Amino acid sequence: MSTPSPGTNQLAVETSPYLLQHKDNPVHWMPWSEAALARARAEGKPILLSIGYAACHWCHVMARESFEDPETAGLMNRLFVSIKVDREERPDLDHVYQMALALMGQHGGWPLTLFLTPSGEPFGGGTYFPPTARYGRPGFRDVLTRVAEAWRREPDVVGRSTEGLLRGLARLGESENGGPVPVSAIDRIAERVIREVDPFLGGIGDAPKFPHGPLFELLWRAWLRTGREPYRVAVTNTLTRMCQGGIYDHLAGGFARYSTDAEWLVPHFEKMLYDNAALIDVLTLVWRGTGERLYAERVAETVGWVLREMVAEGGGFASSLDADSEHEEGKFTVWTEAEIDACLGAGADRFKAAYDVTPGGNWEGATILNRQRRPDLGTPEDEAALAGQRARLLAVRDRRTRPGWDDKVLTDWNGLMIAALARAGQAFGRPDWIAAAQRAFAFVTGAVEVDGRLRHCWRGGAARHAGMLEDYAAMAGAALALAEASGDPGPLARARDWVGVVERHFRDRDQGGYYMTADDAEVPLVRAKSAMESATPSGNGLMAGVLARLFHVTGEDVWRERAEAVIAACSGEVPRNVLGFGTLLNAAELLERAATVVIVGAPGAPDTMALRRAAACSALPDVVTLVAPPDAGFPEGHPAHGKGLAGRSAAAYLCFERTCGPPLTDADALSAALAARCRTNAGS
Repeated sequence: MSTPSPGTNQLAVETSPYLLQHKDNPVHWMPWSEAALARARAEGKPILLSIGYAACHWCHVMARESFEDPETAGLMNRLFVSIKVDREERPDLDHVYQMALALMGQHGGWPLTLFLTPSGEPFGGGTYFPPTARYGRPGFRDVLTRVAEAWRREPDVVGRSTEGLLRGLARLGESENGGPVPVSAIDRIAERVIREVDPFLGGIGDAPKFPHGPLFELLWRAWLRTGREPYRVAVTNTLTRMCQGGIYDHLAGGFARYSTDAEWLVPHFEKMLYDNAALIDVLTLVWRGTGERLYAERVAETVGWVLREMVAEGGGFASSLDADSEHEEGKFTVWTEAEIDACLGAGADRFKAAYDVTPGGNWEGATILNRQRRPDLGTPEDEAALAGQRARLLAVRDRRTRPGWDDKVLTDWNGLMIAALARAGQAFGRPDWIAAAQRAFAFVTGAVEVDGRLRHCWRGGAARHAGMLEDYAAMAGAALALAEASGDPGPLARARDWVGVVERHFRDRDQGGYYMTADDAEVPLVRAKSAMESATPSGNGLMAGVLARLFHVTGEDVWRERAEAVIAACSGEVPRNVLGFGTLLNAAELLERAATVVIVGAPGAPDTMALRRAAACSALPDVVTLVAPPDAGFPEGHPAHGKGLAGRSAAAYLCFERTCGPPLTDADALSAALAARCRTNAGS
């Protein structure tokens, strides 16, 4: 297909579903490219940069109000070179320009609307702009006119603005070395975090509320270390309210991106792959420590949704489901009482009482199904009856006009889901979940890896955009989780390879830690480096976890040294924002406190499998399981060097701090030993 000429909309040749949503706009959109920047330089025009994603409700609103409007489009085409970016395809661009908006003193979000010089330097912007002034926001057409006028008449002012912003952005490539992070420091951070938790409704702060999976994992770890009840209550209260709230899809499974209110009732209706990976992980972890039936059910239902609705071409996982259908947010999901009655007939009253269905509804005249008023599960018989009713409603809902499906395969998000499925499959004894994770892993390594280097995304047969730190870290983590869950050592070799690429192309050799972009990839203004979480886990936090796990699996000191280095390089940032470093801090605890369970036995033999199952179900968050056949042996330096079968029986060796205990041949004995370790506190 030939490339469209300047002066036309050029998005029709793209593969991103988000960009393709805008291919028929009268705006002369260009994708981000050197050609777009060159055109702006040649024409002497500023750039209007618009960043969003396919499932974004307010992106759709701004598109309908402004980008589909011929008058507004004409203004954009005359005054600007307009560039459209999918933030999921180019998180590096999104990260830098979101930070630029923050330096302007504004809150970020999507759609992101920025004005740039032809060199890509920002000098103004915002997020959503209405077509005319309202909501306390200026009208978009007025903004376009004023910005173009300033560009033309006040170049000195624009120049000073870009200079100040570039100085601020340069700090994104720096990190503050804070040294090691001992468990005692993590305890102090947990004390600060818990003060931010809503003691009644759960979650962090007030509305809106986000799931914050790594952060609640941090609090759960604090409960396991210290036995302090407030930590346990904060986590279980939050998870229960999410699991029974409107943020959860009670018919199909899966969680929405966040709750717009403090009570977890009204979701921002889009469903993202990464959120559900994080929640599968934390629910599985807390179920291992509590046996709570609700959490087990929500994991099973959410995995069911992922495998039913989110498997893309080839076996990889799709990115998201839209918030909107038929141009209305939530229309696919909500119900009226009349619709419930018509579907369920005489048995509707039981369902309506359980799921908060009333004549007037609980949101804009309709009902968001939830069980907040009666969060406790009923008897198995009662729950089975409700499950049958939910299935009938789901069959009706499936006939509605479905929300948009963004089926591009993102490497980092797939890595997160593969790891979550592998860990949940281990814990719940579901080999089918592990098999699904293996299929996705095989797809990514086969289709998204090119000449030994990962690409960031894939769709329609094309792997695009250079892989970023998060891609390598998430896929290395997925490889380690699969090696542990399946007993297949093959993925361990892949993890080593990807970590090698990260060391060669991403490491900051001066200050430590890892950059977001490779040294041979396009760099948008600055080469950013951070361990702070955004909507997804940070690449440096993920890498710290990968390196720590490699150390415990292999016993090789080089991995400990590298893990310590990245944690130290980024830890100086933590005191300024204790809510933003859950993944890094959890990795620091993994490095210091992991229990390595080395199982020597015939693969697939009943005694070997029983020991593997005991390790997988431990309440300890940092159990690293290594399974080896009797003739494998372990290299010198590994804590299990010289360990083997106990007579003819499979044997498990529980190892801490490079020392292994005596062989355990009974699964119950292994469970008891792990439980005893779980009861130790941070000072032990």
